[in-house]
Amino acid sequence: MVDREQDVLRAASMYYLQDMKMEAIAKHLHTSRSTVSRLVKRARDTGLVEISLRPARSRGPGLGQHLASTWGIDAYVVPVPDQAPQVERLEQVALTTARLLSTWFDSDMILGIAWGTTLSAISRHLPQKPTRGSAVVQLNGAANTRTSGVHYAGDLIAGFGSAFDAHVHHFPVPAFFDYAETKRAMWRERSVRRVLDVQHRADIALFSVGAVAGGVPSHVYSAGYLEPDDIAVLDDEGVVGDVCTVFLRADGTYRDIALNERATGPAPEELRRVPRRVCAVAGDNKVAPLRAALRAGVVTDLVVDEITAAHLVAGA
Repeated sequence: MVDREQDVLRAASMYYLQDMKMEAIAKHLHTSRSTVSRLVKRARDTGLVEISLRPARSRGPGLGQHLASTWGIDAYVVPVPDQAPQVERLEQVALTTARLLSTWFDSDMILGIAWGTTLSAISRHLPQKPTRGSAVVQLNGAANTRTSGVHYAGDLIAGFGSAFDAHVHHFPVPAFFDYAETKRAMWRERSVRRVLDVQHRADIALFSVGAVAGGVPSHVYSAGYLEPDDIAVLDDEGVVGDVCTVFLRADGTYRDIALNERATGPAPEELRRVPRRVCAVAGDNKVAPLRAALRAGVVTDLVVDEITAAHLVAGA
């Protein structure tokens, strides 16, 4: 086992530090190219090698720089082909976000997760990075009238916990209460307050934006969380999407939207207390809700594909 780990170290050092080709490394180690590839992959997966990405500064031209200067954030623009389908754009953003998150999250930290389609994609790309004394906490409830939400949100949160060897805190409440007074009563319960306290101590919040329609559908709109009457009310209110199941208008306002009084996710004023707030976005239908989230001031770090970034800049 020690010899195996030494091979991982040697292969990674030659590949990343000496810029040697895999064929040359294979000859040096008296092994095959496929074995070298596995050794290099193991170096990444175990955290021996950490790949850092810096905010993009030049593509499009200057999409990352434009977003950073306009909104006061760090913007990581993910390269994708001009004709890439939205599913491919989502996967590339998810992969980049997963790698970035593994460099930011460490021992004795708390990571808040808002479930959704994009977060599910990110969870599939998480490298293994064992930490100590860390925690992952669910930011918004997942139950509705059709399901408890445990299988979907529970598995997603557990995936992040497993990747970082972190303690997991589930949030066993509905995505939306039927009545605002029920939510206020539940928020006084000690079992709920315990999870809320963990949320309030989060070092990093990871979320996407939900879009009302188009492209890859946002889970909150496609999985029965809202009744037709709710959708009609949101349309009348000028809602363009949501962050953590809290709805936003195009200008970033949210306080007087009635449905938000029944939502269980953190409102923007609560989310802004988290030091690092990572938003991962891909898809043309996400431009309007992303702009609303930026106007609400909930984003510190944005991971976005080139095409979406270009549309965002063009319409800013």
